[in-house]
Amino acid sequence: MFVLVEMVDTVRIPPWSFHRQLNDAIAEELNKKLANKVVYNVGLCVCLYDVTKLEDSYIFPGDGASHTKVHSSYVVFHPFLDEILVGKIKGCSAEGVHVSLGFFDDIIIPPESLQQPAKFDEAEQVWMWEYETDEGAHDLYMDQGEEIRFRVVDEVFIDTSPTGPSAEKEGPSTAPTAPPAGAEDSAQQKEAPYTLIGSVSEPGLGLLSWWNS
Repeated sequence: MFVLVEMVDTVRIPPWSFHRQLNDAIAEELNKKLANKVVYNVGLCVCLYDVTKLEDSYIFPGDGASHTKVHSSYVVFHPFLDEILVGKIKGCSAEGVHVSLGFFDDIIIPPESLQQPAKFDEAEQVWMWEYETDEGAHDLYMDQGEEIRFRVVDEVFIDTSPTGPSAEKEGPSTAPTAPPAGAEDSAQQKEAPYTLIGSVSEPGLGLLSWWNS
């Protein structure tokens, strides 16, 4: 679930931090920059583990800060595919079951990856497993807050770094154009930079209460 990733970065230390030990100042700056942030195709950075190498520091004209190339090991949350994790149900929607690990919430189990047959209760906004027994079918609800065991089957990284203005204007336009319908709503929706796709469609997976009882 957690891995150590070797990273190389140039760290800027402001002049008012020169009185501190260089390693301490660098560790603080690296954690400010990376902790609790997603690095594209790497994972969710948690905290600095170790500084493995410091190269020479430089002060550039017009900038009183020092710039040091740093080699470090960083603790990163990046589960491997097919890893089994246990989280809590954050909520349900037509898109699937949303799961949280406490420190990471962007986990979804799509409907086709639930125990089958499954159905969604629109009124209660909850998924249920229609479990067949000799006495008939029983609806096993996947309520919010329940602990759930799932398998990681896929991951999605999205580059959410800011982009420059689009070069759509090839010439001056005299007629004002209205924004397309829903453009403001879509702009307000933030895409998750890192999403895990889970599955509970195997024996032993799903709500812990199902199997414990």
